[in-house]
Amino acid sequence: MVKIQLTAGRIDFHAHCVPPSYREYCLTNDFAGRGHPDGMPAIPEWDPLTHIQMMKSLNIKKSVLSMSSPGTNLTPGNDEEARSLTRRVNEDLSKICADHKEHFLFFASLPLPDVEGSLIEIDYALDHLGAVGFQILTNSHGIYPGDKKFARVFDKLSERKVTIFFHPTSYHIQDAQTGFVQRITPNPEIPSPVMEFMFDTSRALTSLISSGTVARCTGITFLICHCGATFPPIIARIAELSKFLFANAESISDHDIKELLRTRFYIDLAGVPFPDQIHGMLRVIDSSRLLYGSDYPYTPLASAEDLNRRLEAGLVRDFGSETAQQVLWGNGEALLRSIPNAGL
Repeated sequence: MVKIQLTAGRIDFHAHCVPPSYREYCLTNDFAGRGHPDGMPAIPEWDPLTHIQMMKSLNIKKSVLSMSSPGTNLTPGNDEEARSLTRRVNEDLSKICADHKEHFLFFASLPLPDVEGSLIEIDYALDHLGAVGFQILTNSHGIYPGDKKFARVFDKLSERKVTIFFHPTSYHIQDAQTGFVQRITPNPEIPSPVMEFMFDTSRALTSLISSGTVARCTGITFLICHCGATFPPIIARIAELSKFLFANAESISDHDIKELLRTRFYIDLAGVPFPDQIHGMLRVIDSSRLLYGSDYPYTPLASAEDLNRRLEAGLVRDFGSETAQQVLWGNGEALLRSIPNAGL
């Protein structure tokens, strides 16, 4: 196994926080699976000191914390509760980062699909809490990010020139008449993170690009996780079929999609990008758009350490030590230097 030593360490853009009050709330909430989010065996316990110990073991110098699925809007139709929980979580993350500023930054949450609450939270999180961007789920109670219902939110995010980290969640559908939201599990015995997270990331990307949201919102930097999920192999199909199947969108070419990905997106390498997935993504973008991600604590420490070793080995073997260091540190440092609240 190849081992590299990086004097500068690495920056973790896919690192989660589970504030105790949020965890307790999830244990009693049906939408959050009562402690089994997205079919997982449990919602992990978390504290900043244990997280910092993990960072030391993996040579991570800075982690950008965010919430994972199911997010902070946990009772469909209850916007007041969603706004309150979102604000509490964002304030918790802000305090954690202030207490451990040498280790942590954070992406704030939004109470989507509550548009009005999200517009309020954007300014508050940036101007009062020091967020370096926002985490948005791939679908919000069955509504995908390119939906026209969210246009004002994305226009506001573009105006504020922010980075958005899209995190996958389970596939949901919302009844147009009643508003009832249902989680869809095509394979009930398989937790959503195994496959459905990958497919929902691709649904979100298709929604963002085909709706014109990415092209319109030029102030946003988009961060997609898990090495682009299943999106690269279907780019040509999306482009070809958009000529006659997209009822509410203009045709978009294969070249246009790839150009947007090359210039407007970063891709994190959380999960299992080597030995195969990485090469599909690199047919679209180059290594300057790749970032490190641990997915801790939803990926337990032992697994995170093993995946880290495999990632290092794959990067060095396929791209060389210089590019490996750029992916693990340099690309992320450049991105954070463009964000005023990051303090770099």
